[in-house]
Amino acid sequence: MDLALWIATAVLAAVALLGGVTKTFLSKARLDSMEGTWTTVTSAGPVKALGIVELLAVAGLILPPIVGIAPVLVPVTATCWAVLMVGAMVTHGRLGQTRLVALTGTYLAIAVFIAWGRFGPAAFAA
Repeated sequence: MDLALWIATAVLAAVALLGGVTKTFLSKARLDSMEGTWTTVTSAGPVKALGIVELLAVAGLILPPIVGIAPVLVPVTATCWAVLMVGAMVTHGRLGQTRLVALTGTYLAIAVFIAWGRFGPAAFAA
């Protein structure tokens, strides 16, 4: 169980890192030019802020158990990511991006699995 949770955490952290770096460091014009992007319907500020939130999620998923400080932040971060993914699913749904709704739903499921596992059966020792 612990190995499965670490693998899921690594996958989710990689997704958050890619999204965070993309949203934080690419220009708004470049983001808008990508096919199927939602950034065309919002300004640059919220896009950059979301990128920073995603980079913080990477830290919240990986660093606490590695450094041994506040490992409860892992399931808390996963829960926050799940809430974020619900919002992303709504946004993609409103834009008619059904493939992205499904993909985001997968990220939601991974986050729920991590939150469940780290709050419950495979919680980090305090």
